[in-house]
Amino acid sequence: MPSQPSRRRVILDTDLSMGAVGSEIDDGFALALALATPELDVELVTTVNGNTDVESAGLLTLALLERLGRTDVPVVGGAAAPLARPGDVRRAPQALRDEHGHRALSPGYAAAEMARVVTASPGEVTVVAIGPLTNVALAAVLDPAFAGAVAEVVVMGGSFLRHTNELAMPGEFNVWVDPEAADAVLRSGARLRFVGLDVTTQVRLTSADAARLEASGRPFASFAGRCTAAWIEHRAATGSSGAEDGACAMHDPLAVAVVARPELVTWAPARVEVVTGPSVARGVCVADLLRGAERPEPNCEVAVAVDAPAFTEHFLGAVEAL
Repeated sequence: MPSQPSRRRVILDTDLSMGAVGSEIDDGFALALALATPELDVELVTTVNGNTDVESAGLLTLALLERLGRTDVPVVGGAAAPLARPGDVRRAPQALRDEHGHRALSPGYAAAEMARVVTASPGEVTVVAIGPLTNVALAAVLDPAFAGAVAEVVVMGGSFLRHTNELAMPGEFNVWVDPEAADAVLRSGARLRFVGLDVTTQVRLTSADAARLEASGRPFASFAGRCTAAWIEHRAATGSSGAEDGACAMHDPLAVAVVARPELVTWAPARVEVVTGPSVARGVCVADLLRGAERPEPNCEVAVAVDAPAFTEHFLGAVEAL
C-alpha cells in the first residue's frame, strides 16, 4: 500500500475569547477547525494579548479544549502587551478566574516554546497566527534560526485592497494592536501568507448555518450553533458594523482552512510594510502588488479573493462532526 502523506504540524497562536460573554467566536471556531482537519496536527497552542487579555485567552482555550476532548494539546501563555507598550497589561476578570482558574497552562513562555518547537524540526512546523503578532516577533528575535526554520507563518491580519474606513482603528485589528510586531515579522525573512479583511469579511455564517450546526446533535457542533446564533443576535442588537445581513464573519477559521486548502483563496505576491508609531494611519498595511524590474521584492503573499461557498461547506462539514 502507498504510504499516507504526513499531517502538517501546526502551532496555533491565538487571542481566543470564545466563551466569554459578548466576545467574538471565530477564534474558538478556528481552534475547532484546526483540530477537526485531518491534514493538520495541532502540537501546541500559544496565547497572546488581543481580543482579550492573555490570561483570559489561556483559560478560555483550556476550557474549549476540554469541551473538544483534546486536553492533550499543551497551551502556553505568551505576550501580555504589545512590543512598544509593555505597560499596557490587562488582567482577567475575577469572574472568569473564578470559573476557569482551576485549569493550569503548561509551563514556559509562548515565544520561547514556539522557537524551540520550530527550530527542532526545520521546515516541518507551520505557525498559524490569528491574533496580534507579538509572540511571533519575539520568537524571531529570541532565536535567529526561527525565520528560516518555520515552514511558513499564516497570518489572519491586515487589509491590502481596501481600508477599514474607521478613523479610531485605521488598520485591521490584529495588526493595529501591535504594528511594531507585524513590522518585525514582515522584516524577518520567514515565509509569510496573510489572510486579511479583503477576504475574511466575505466568509460568513448565517442564522441558517447556526441552526444546521445546532441540529447536528453533536456535542460541540450543537454548542457552536448556539454560540453562533447568540453572536449574530448580539451584533445586531449592538448595531455592529457588518451585522446588517444577519450573519457573522469567520475571519480566523479562514486562516486555518488555507493551511490544508490553499486553493480556497487566490494568492498574490506583495511587498507589505506597516505604519508604526504615533500616526493617524497606525496599523495600516501598505501593499505593493505590482510586478516588474523596478518593483520592490515581495516579502509575503496576500489573499486577494476567496471561494466563500467552498469555505463554508468545508467549515460546516468539519465542525458538524465534532
